[in-house]
Amino acid sequence: MQSRILDFINGGSDSFERLTVEVFAFQFERNTVYRAYCEQQKLTPATVRDWRQIPAVPTSGFREFTLTCFPVEEAVAEFHTSGTTQAKAGKHFFRTPELYDAAIRSSFATHLLPDAARLPMMILTPSPEEAPHSSLSHMMGEVSGDDAEFYVHGGELLAQKLARDLLEAQWAHQPVFLLGTAFAFVNFFDYCKKENLRFELTESSRAMETGGFKGRSREMSKTELYEQFHRWLGIPPLRVVNEYGMTELSSQFYDETLVVGHPSDLKASPPWTRVLVIDPSTGREAAPNERGLIRVYDLANLWSAMCVQTEDVGILREDGKFEVFGRAAAAEVRGCSLTAEMLLTK
Repeated sequence: MQSRILDFINGGSDSFERLTVEVFAFQFERNTVYRAYCEQQKLTPATVRDWRQIPAVPTSGFREFTLTCFPVEEAVAEFHTSGTTQAKAGKHFFRTPELYDAAIRSSFATHLLPDAARLPMMILTPSPEEAPHSSLSHMMGEVSGDDAEFYVHGGELLAQKLARDLLEAQWAHQPVFLLGTAFAFVNFFDYCKKENLRFELTESSRAMETGGFKGRSREMSKTELYEQFHRWLGIPPLRVVNEYGMTELSSQFYDETLVVGHPSDLKASPPWTRVLVIDPSTGREAAPNERGLIRVYDLANLWSAMCVQTEDVGILREDGKFEVFGRAAAAEVRGCSLTAEMLLTK
């Protein structure tokens, strides 16, 4: 099954619909917590005929249960959630990194390097060695080359070093690729303001930001954040891309800005994934262009839970692309009736 999904991620001609139903049967057989959850809803491989019927695991389930299709002691990696108000971290265990890394590389190249540019990367996260349980740091390590530099060490942003390296790149007319969390970029922009620093980076420079401001006391709109990229770095909004991902998933989603050549909030699903938007009051699919909770089907999640119900609000457009608007209010999540407590019901 893993080989078939790897082939599909790498451009193979298998069917998403067929693979999804088969992965559901695979997980139903091997993931005991998930199987009990499905049986409680009377949805089993014998009754499910369409991928949209497959029960979704709430992200909170990763905090309360070990959701694996293999003995957890065989895990070669585990990633922990962070940045929320929950005291208990969610954990995602991996029997092998092959599917995870293949999904990372494919989407990243398509949406962030559509011109096949080879740019030195300046990364505003800890390195994978420093943060072995961070899925974001792992992703950064997977996409970075030998000339990449990490600028967060010991929980501290090395703003002075980053500024010095950006000045050198500017003087050399060397385009660069900056990657990091939105909050890390804001901290660096604050440093630039304090030190009265402005950069005019070479035209093909670009940036990827992720993570939003969850768990932070300070908020900033996407529009305001992207204006700061232009003000302090000289990188216009048409070369800044937002990444949407989470510890509970193996795949990432990106704004299509660099692909279409203009700023866009729309995200397309990679071929091995699908996104639905769920009406929290009914638990059913919301109509196109109506807000609801984002549900992700991710074939790269073979060894855990393929279908994940998030607590993020989004809109599914008629062309299948979607927008993300941030976290839902607690009442909206409760209204969807998808909580970790449901996994306890047998």
